[in-house]
Amino acid sequence: MGYGIAASALRGGHHVWGFDVNTTPADRFRQEGGAEGTLADVADGLDVAILVVLNAAQTEEVLFGADALVPRLRQGAVVMSCATVPPQFARDMETRCSKAGVLYLDAPISGGAVKAASGDLTIMASGPDAAFAAARPVLDTVAATVFELGDSAGPGSAMKATNQLLAGVHIAAMAEALTFGMTQGVTPEAFLKVISKSAGTSWMLENRAPHVIDGDYTPRSSVNIWPKDLGIVLEIAEDAGFDAPITATALAQYGKAVEMGLGGVDDAAVAKVYARQAGLTLPGEDE
Repeated sequence: MGYGIAASALRGGHHVWGFDVNTTPADRFRQEGGAEGTLADVADGLDVAILVVLNAAQTEEVLFGADALVPRLRQGAVVMSCATVPPQFARDMETRCSKAGVLYLDAPISGGAVKAASGDLTIMASGPDAAFAAARPVLDTVAATVFELGDSAGPGSAMKATNQLLAGVHIAAMAEALTFGMTQGVTPEAFLKVISKSAGTSWMLENRAPHVIDGDYTPRSSVNIWPKDLGIVLEIAEDAGFDAPITATALAQYGKAVEMGLGGVDDAAVAKVYARQAGLTLPGEDE
C-alpha cells in the first residue's frame, strides 16, 4: 500500500521520495520517477512524511528510534501515520511530535493495494486543523474519501480498529461459509455466484472468495495482518471492559493459518484452515 500511495502522489504532481527497508521497491520507485536522495539528505525539506508500516512498534522506530525521522523534520512538517495502531499509541505519538514542533495526523487507511495504487483510498483521519491543512495536497491525490473524525489523534485509529474488526471477521466468515457449502455439495463457484447476490454477502466475501476459487493466494493482504489487527481490537476491548467473542474466534482461525505456514500469503487462505479440518480440497490444490 505504501508503494501505491507513493505512486499516486507522484502521479498527482508531487515531488516524492520512497524509502523501504527492502531496497527493491525503493529502487523500482526511483526508476519510475521517484526522487533521488537519502532520507538523511532530504528529511529537513519534507512537507509531509507518510508512514505505511506494519504496526505501532515500526511506527515508533521510524519516528523516534535509532535513525529517528522526527528530529530531522522542519518545524510545521506533518507526519501522516497510516498503520493500524491503538488509539492511545496515536495520542502518544502526537504528543511527542508536537514537542518537536512537528504536526501529526492519525490517518489509518483502507482499500488495499489496488486502491492505494489508483489513488482511491479511504482515510480515517483525526488531528488538528493545521495537520489536515499541511497534509491536504497529498490527501487529495491519494484518497477518494477522507473522513475527518476529530481534532486530535485517537479517533482515526479507533475507527480503523472498528473497521478491522468487521473486515477480519468477514474474511473468516467467508472462508467458513464457502467451505461449509462445499461439505454440502455447493461448489465455490456456485457459492460466489449466489451469495454475492443474496443478503449474506459482504465486500470482503466478494473480494476474497475469487482468490479461493482461483487458487491464487498472492498476498494482496496477508494472513499476518490479522493476528496483529484483531489483537489490537481485543487489546482495546479489554481496556474498555468489552467482550468481543466473535473477534476472538476469528483471531484464533488466523492464528491456525499462521501455524500452517500461511502467514505470508493472501488472507483468503484462512479457508485452508477450514478445509484441512473438514478434509476438503480447495481449487488449485492437488487431490
